[in-house]
Amino acid sequence: MIGWSVPDPQIPTAAHAVLASAAKAASAAFRDARARFDRKQLAETSSIGADGTASMRLDLLVEAAIAEVAEAHRINLLSEEIGFVDNGSAVTLVADPVDGTANAASGVPLSAFSGAIVVDGKPVEALTSWLDTGRCWHAVVGQSTELRTSGRKALDGAAVSLLRPHERSADAWWRVAKRAARVRILSTTCLEAMLVAEGSTDAFADADSDTHRIVDLVAAMVVVPGAGGAVLDVHGRPLEIAPDLRRRWSGVVAATPELAEELAATIRGSVSAGQGP
Repeated sequence: MIGWSVPDPQIPTAAHAVLASAAKAASAAFRDARARFDRKQLAETSSIGADGTASMRLDLLVEAAIAEVAEAHRINLLSEEIGFVDNGSAVTLVADPVDGTANAASGVPLSAFSGAIVVDGKPVEALTSWLDTGRCWHAVVGQSTELRTSGRKALDGAAVSLLRPHERSADAWWRVAKRAARVRILSTTCLEAMLVAEGSTDAFADADSDTHRIVDLVAAMVVVPGAGGAVLDVHGRPLEIAPDLRRRWSGVVAATPELAEELAATIRGSVSAGQGP
């Protein structure tokens, strides 16, 4: 068992009832799983999720609690393991029950629940909860938010979080690392995107490994633009919400549109140091 407690999420009072309920359910299931199972058991895999990757026990336990919330509210659900559950609604909860599951199962306190309310295919509201601290980030499309990015426009000297390097994209990874002042690998996209939104870091990116699914990026698509930043794909592919979770992107989340474009161009290899986008 992993001994430390899991606090309740600090959900803003303005949050959509479904998002609030889902975040609470995720936290409770996360807490219960840690109390019942050890690290090895939490990380055990017994099935392949809708995204085509192995599902850990922890993923399945937390997702089951979120599925109950969607069912109770009679809305659709699009989630990492179960895929799309059609309840005949125009409203869909798009969720990553535990982003950073490998961290969470190992006891590394860097994982998050992330969810967005999508109406007729358009994300309108999002909530991300840091599971080990209860800290939450929330935004509604078209409404003001207190969150503000760092405002940084240039990659040289920036603080950048990156997905771990893959052999297939190692050159792109190093192109970014050589220009940034600081590089972090936290292994939790949803949490790292919120750190960009609040100005704690300048940017986050998948350096062309096409690892991201829409559940990884949808909350950032709501929260980050409202804070002054931008979310895009390295190759300019539209970030579309669709039931097929095998679709992949190389997401870029940055403090400004200018930094997002320069970071994407650097990853593609179409810009060198000092040139700008």
